[in-house]
Amino acid sequence: MPNRLFQGVINQMREAIDRVIGVVDESGTIIASSELQLIGEVRKGVISAGVFNGPLICVDSSSYKSFGDSAHPEYAVFVEGTDDASRHYAGIIAIALEQIKKNNDEKFDRSNFVKNVILDNILPGDIYIKSRELHFNNDATRVVFLIRITQSNDVSVFDIIQNFFPDKSKDFVININESDIALIKEVRPNIETKDLEKLAQSICDTLATEFYCTAIVGIGVCVTGIKELAKSFKEAQVALEVGKVFDNERSIISYENLGIARLIYQLPTTLCDMFLKEVFKKGSIESLDKETLFTIQKFFENNLNVSETSRKLFVHRNTLVYRLEKIKKLTGLDLREFDDAIVFKVALMVNKYLSSTPIKY
Repeated sequence: MPNRLFQGVINQMREAIDRVIGVVDESGTIIASSELQLIGEVRKGVISAGVFNGPLICVDSSSYKSFGDSAHPEYAVFVEGTDDASRHYAGIIAIALEQIKKNNDEKFDRSNFVKNVILDNILPGDIYIKSRELHFNNDATRVVFLIRITQSNDVSVFDIIQNFFPDKSKDFVININESDIALIKEVRPNIETKDLEKLAQSICDTLATEFYCTAIVGIGVCVTGIKELAKSFKEAQVALEVGKVFDNERSIISYENLGIARLIYQLPTTLCDMFLKEVFKKGSIESLDKETLFTIQKFFENNLNVSETSRKLFVHRNTLVYRLEKIKKLTGLDLREFDDAIVFKVALMVNKYLSSTPIKY
């Protein structure tokens, strides 16, 4: 990483300095240079001359100035020439690269720190100590987006998402595994869920249209304080898992909008199986054909309104009433009654949950 970082800076300085410049590591190997053909060359005289001992030194027609760890410098700038200008350039470039490296290391440390927090790999007592060391803003409001890549096109989705959110001091993009990427986003206090969903949708749309990648996104609840990020991350995980069971057609699933599905997902499967048997004493839920289940779904979507449902189904009102009576006869539940409708709705969701999860005894 430092090699690429240093080379990028050297490339920008090339035009401003009228001589060969570059960086050597502690083995004397050139790892960055304004003359690319020099990269990889080993300058043995650098070590014997004590370039990494601290002061600016001229060796083999070049001026060297070490930088990095003050006790044990790991790198040294070299500038072609031993005149005052060369020594002056070497000193300035060393200061610039040292600060750039320090900032980069701090960002890297912050990302590692955030990753350890959300994965519970750091003791609670150490979180605040480390956050102070890294000057982490503990009062900001943040939320975790868990982006799961379901279909990729041999592109680095991690790099793409990092480019979406370039402010590395506020937003953190972290690789969780081969398919999951966590985005820890700083947001304004009291931001609405619909705004978070719009942002998640824009990520999915951009990945799909520009990079031919398909993704789904789970959104945790907004939290304040670095310690609470682990909670938001777990909520985003639950959102994806619950969405996979109860609504696998949606690409954006927010934990706050899971409703009763969140409760059902956390119930023991044996309890769910017992509930179904109690609800459908007269007959199994499997006795309901596809047409009947579709009618029930539309009836719920139209808030138990018989007239509106019959209009949406393009059937006569009496036909719908007949179907509802048939359901009542089969199950003992009258969907026109609010309490029975609630029980039936929950039962359908429980059945879907059991269909995706083996019963554990």
